[in-house]
Amino acid sequence: MKRKKRSLIAAALAAALLLSACGGTAEDTRTERIEMNSESLYVKKADLPKDFILGMDVSSVLAEERSGVVYRGFDGKEQDLFLTLAQCGINMIRVRVWNRPFDAQGRGYGGGNCDVAAAAEIGRRAAEHGMKLLVDFHYSDFWADPGKQFAPKDWTGMTIEEKTDAVYSFTRESLETIRAAGAEIGMVQLGNETNGALCGEKTWFNIQSLMAAGSKAVREVCPKALVAVHFANPENAESYASYASKLDYYSLDYDVFATSYYPYWHGTLDNLAAVLGDIAGRYGKKVMVMETSYAYTPEDTDFSGNTISGGSAVVKNYPYTVQGQANAVRDVIDTVASIGGIGVVYWEGAWIAVGTDSWEENHAKWERDGSGWASSFAAEYDPGDAGKYYGGSAVDNQAFFAPDGTPLESLKLFSLVRKGNEIPVVPDALEDAHVRCGLGTEIVLPDTVEAVMSDNGRRAVPVQWELDGALAGRMLREAGVYEVSGTADGQSVRCFVTTEELNFLPNGSFEDGTAAPWELIDRGGADELGVENKALNSRDGDCNLHFWGAKSGSIDFDAEQTLADLAPGTYRFEISIQGGDGGRTEIYAYVKIDGATAASAPLSITSFNNWDTAEIRDIALAEGQTLTVGIRVRAEGAGNGAWGMIDAAALNRQG
Repeated sequence: MKRKKRSLIAAALAAALLLSACGGTAEDTRTERIEMNSESLYVKKADLPKDFILGMDVSSVLAEERSGVVYRGFDGKEQDLFLTLAQCGINMIRVRVWNRPFDAQGRGYGGGNCDVAAAAEIGRRAAEHGMKLLVDFHYSDFWADPGKQFAPKDWTGMTIEEKTDAVYSFTRESLETIRAAGAEIGMVQLGNETNGALCGEKTWFNIQSLMAAGSKAVREVCPKALVAVHFANPENAESYASYASKLDYYSLDYDVFATSYYPYWHGTLDNLAAVLGDIAGRYGKKVMVMETSYAYTPEDTDFSGNTISGGSAVVKNYPYTVQGQANAVRDVIDTVASIGGIGVVYWEGAWIAVGTDSWEENHAKWERDGSGWASSFAAEYDPGDAGKYYGGSAVDNQAFFAPDGTPLESLKLFSLVRKGNEIPVVPDALEDAHVRCGLGTEIVLPDTVEAVMSDNGRRAVPVQWELDGALAGRMLREAGVYEVSGTADGQSVRCFVTTEELNFLPNGSFEDGTAAPWELIDRGGADELGVENKALNSRDGDCNLHFWGAKSGSIDFDAEQTLADLAPGTYRFEISIQGGDGGRTEIYAYVKIDGATAASAPLSITSFNNWDTAEIRDIALAEGQTLTVGIRVRAEGAGNGAWGMIDAAALNRQG
């Protein structure tokens, strides 16, 4: 009887331990919570529930430490990364899990070499400082995202039934290993950015079958942990509605619908709130942002190119500064909380340079320790991407730590956002000025430039330019882009002056925000035909003439301008277009003199960001003649209609 009683007690303790290690809510006092203050970081308070997840993905940390990276506290002294994160208000650590990210010789693919053993160690260290673990199963041997969803090597050739069993077994065994190491598992992801594909499967019946197997394993091993699905590109609202609808149709057992949201690419915060809010309300699911980040500097620190740099063609609503980084993340947190979302996770906030001396020194560490985004050994698994572009961290300039491992002031955001730190607002960064003028005309530089304030507001400040006569003379004679330096509010600022042939077309790049004075002659009844303000879709500036039609034959229009007061002479006309799904098309630029067609030049649409430009030269205009320039677009559509953008129209004197 005594033996039986002891067995019952042991079983009860084991059950308690299992619940504690998989989503328990007992208060943890192992890490001293310190009061964060900042004299330089402006943080507007966000109303967050006590259990709101402020997470950090640090999947690369073990590889970083193997490469000699030392993390520090705010005093500059060496300190455990997990302690620093906990002190700053992080309450959940995210870690990706790959099946077998090694070749036959045991050489790692890189990206942290994130296998189950690594996840277990990261989970153990997170738990020591009171942070739960978010386990991100990729069900792949290396990176999984919307463009890559490869099955693990060991699962090659499996039927969907065999693969479903493999997902269940791998998920269950992995969670048991991670839990046994002491991790407190709070959430588990069933795949990473699974936009219509998972583990080599591309039909929703098979995808949900794999997800269901993973969910079953989570419920059995960690019954208190939340089960999450994860997608990317919330700017495509219709796609998100479709994903959620399909999961509901198949009655997938999950708790959290999560999204990546990178401000550079993924649309507005208003759209993010609308998309997630609709899914939460329609299906009764918890919602969150699973990945986000923002650059604190445009500079690279590890001799390996970054995803974001100063010249990146992306949406930049915040400056690349420490304060800009904090404001960007704070606004994502506030947006998610405003719709009842449960949290935000920052992606790889500690993936800094492994060395700042040379590419050769760093490359040896990336290859040996897996501390770069990919090693050359990954070529056997992902020859088209990792096999060509392996290297270091592509996000070292988006970390919350300087290259020497010292935390940036912006890391305090996660603590300060709950109470706010609304100190006096000061200029944070100066926006570059841009001026365009015709060759031979007067160059007028602006009297003020725009300062981005620490609260992300804007304010005009006086500027003093340093333009010498030699440069000014060259700018008047030779077309090009010139940089002029200046000083405003004690900071350096630049003005980029573009001198070019004078464009006689009003609103040639649609930057007025309307089509006028272009005349739009719509014959096909396009669903959309008008000016959109979206720099990523534009060739010149922020705006373009956008068209889209859902039905075959709905794209059939002209866009033209007529100029009646041009001086006699010889002119050239050019215009650009991009687009896709055209099917059979008739697209060309044209010129009319006194209403009669004088010349035309063919154009085509093929794919996004593949601009085609037509040029018509030697347009001879006599006294009193009227000139009309335009573009004819007719596309029957490939399946469901066609789409595209028109931009950068110019009429210049020739010769």
